[in-house]
Amino acid sequence: MLNLKEKRIRRSRKTRNKISELGIIRLSVHRTNSHIYAQLIDKDNNKIITSASTLEPEVRKEIISGGNVSAAMFIGKRIAEKGKICGVSKIAFDRAGYKYHGRVRALADAAREHGLNF
Repeated sequence: MLNLKEKRIRRSRKTRNKISELGIIRLSVHRTNSHIYAQLIDKDNNKIITSASTLEPEVRKEIISGGNVSAAMFIGKRIAEKGKICGVSKIAFDRAGYKYHGRVRALADAAREHGLNF
């Protein structure tokens, strides 16, 4: 019998395989109860282009808690701005097996509003 983490990883495989077929940069999201993390990952050699999380000192000054929707929206905005600086505009959204609601959806919507296309 699989535990919750194994089930989530199993669900994420299908999405990651499809994204690798497309051959574009992916926005990978990871969330915990206390924090949310986002990374732009290069399609060719799986190198991280840029990242943003609620653990960064600049972000900690702006937000109170890292585990809520407003923090996810702030990280979505921040990853979009960092992506623009790196010259990234078209991406694929990798929700890593999480449901598309709540913090994951807030991050995706904020990233779209601030210039990332997916």
